[in-house]
Amino acid sequence: MDIAIHFEPTGTGGDIQLPASKSISNRVLIISALSDSLMPIYNLSDCDDTAVMLNVLNSNDSSFDIGHAGTAMRFLTAYLSRIAGKWEITGSARMKGRPVAVLVDALNRLGAQIEYKEKEGFPPLIIRGSYLEGGELEIPASVSSQYISALMMIAPYMAKGLKLILKGQVVSRTYIHMTAALMREFGAEVQVGENMVEVCPRPYTPVPFSVEADWSAASYFYEWLAVKGEGELRLPGLLPNSLQGDARQVEVWKKWGVETFFEAGAVRLKACRPMASAVEFDFTGMPDLVQSFVVASCLKEIPFVFSGVQTLRIKETDRIAALIEEMARLGYSLRAEGDSRLIWDGKRCATRNPEIATYHDHRMAMAFAPAAWKFPGLVIRDRDVVTKSFPGYWEQFGKLGLVSQTQ
Repeated sequence: MDIAIHFEPTGTGGDIQLPASKSISNRVLIISALSDSLMPIYNLSDCDDTAVMLNVLNSNDSSFDIGHAGTAMRFLTAYLSRIAGKWEITGSARMKGRPVAVLVDALNRLGAQIEYKEKEGFPPLIIRGSYLEGGELEIPASVSSQYISALMMIAPYMAKGLKLILKGQVVSRTYIHMTAALMREFGAEVQVGENMVEVCPRPYTPVPFSVEADWSAASYFYEWLAVKGEGELRLPGLLPNSLQGDARQVEVWKKWGVETFFEAGAVRLKACRPMASAVEFDFTGMPDLVQSFVVASCLKEIPFVFSGVQTLRIKETDRIAALIEEMARLGYSLRAEGDSRLIWDGKRCATRNPEIATYHDHRMAMAFAPAAWKFPGLVIRDRDVVTKSFPGYWEQFGKLGLVSQTQ
């Protein structure tokens, strides 16, 4: 189902209820399952990706279809490789086109038994849960930090533990540090260096855990204030010393005209004058925010050169190609330089029918919706795709005056 949207100036704003962090929820579920914990996990995310993880971890089946959930594919591949049994894991057509060879090769070298059922290097996978020897291993770190996190989380149950030598540029390093911090919460011994991760063979200790609100989801409300250019919002549940790398956006949004003030148990956002007329920024540490910053930049007429975007090619869709195509519908000519740079030099093109395709990608829908402030009647295809990470997205934007009509 599609949705046509515009914003009325009568929106009251107020408190915005963000979802719990999907990244933290999915990691804690794996760690808790490995520890055979009966301890509660509070404020667990209610998004589709976390529901997929829960379904698999609580299932009595041996064959799983995880749909579009890329995090689940990577984390569960590692998890099932040490759980006794024969398992099969597959996903959507897009998932079958997302490479997993780096992870599968690493696991097999550590003692796992994983085969490709169809195309070499891609899901679906057949996994025979087995004893994992562990040891020292080199792994490319420039493709996805989720491969590294997946290996880290099961490493306490490898006979020799695990020492990973990270080769090449480390992308999304903040997520590796998040994984290490969560593992330590459950008693693991983890060391993270510049190009090395080491985990001792020491099982987890079950503990209760509470998941914090999602800093990635906060980006769409920063974006809306930047595009609108005035107003304030309050976002409860965000922590100043967050485990989430996307909390770094606080300083970055000042360039686009949004300030952040930390209050007791919340942050308050306030629109201000933009600090930049053009921006160069490296998104290696927070690639999930690129779409929000691209839309905000173009609508505020702030040319940009965004580097560190190479992981966007293998997300739910090729986000670089998708951004170029969909921003062109709104009259903005973006271009890519290789896989690592996305550029808008201020060049405009003819506006096409403003109907935004989302490509089964929740972040395309959520990042483009604030553009309706400048493009009333904007159509977002597949409105329900947001449930992958933020089921209450449209409801929360309704507080800001969003008016929608399904099509």
